[in-house]
Amino acid sequence: MIFYRTLCALPVALVAFTANAHNFVTGERVAPVGIADKGELIYQQETFRYKSWNSAQLPGKVRVIQHIAGRSSAKEKNAALIEAIKAAKLPRDRYQTTTLVNTDDAIPGTGMFVRSSIESNKKQFPWSQFIVDDNGVAKKAWKLENGGSAIIVLDNNGEVRFAKDGALSQQEVNNVMALLHQLLR
Repeated sequence: MIFYRTLCALPVALVAFTANAHNFVTGERVAPVGIADKGELIYQQETFRYKSWNSAQLPGKVRVIQHIAGRSSAKEKNAALIEAIKAAKLPRDRYQTTTLVNTDDAIPGTGMFVRSSIESNKKQFPWSQFIVDDNGVAKKAWKLENGGSAIIVLDNNGEVRFAKDGALSQQEVNNVMALLHQLLR
């Protein structure tokens, strides 16, 4: 009977384990990622262009990395944190939000709308960084869920201070904001 109960509990334990199967480690840098197909969206003189981007560029500022699938449902999962960051008006010389959008994980036929939304956000928040990942390179390297939204807080050395793949609770949003204020002191 004990063997049977253990065997029945195993799938639940595996689901709980794989729910946060990302490979972010507190105190270490994120696994190296280079995105050459699209990459960082640059907006200068009313023109958009892309340039290659890699995770080696992350140190230097405290930042929140938001990795999202190219779906509105993924964007909504951590919208409360993004709104809290906007309201906090963090110092742009020491803080940056870096949003990686996995357009490889978009609903078929919506790619044009996803890019239009990214461009609109870049115009509205030119100091933020937007990375378009057409091949899902970061998702694979960081072992993130399909259709998801991950939040990673880095200190100015580029080391992970918080990471979660999935929607943050209100308490987690509060904790992330407190952490950001602490890191920016």
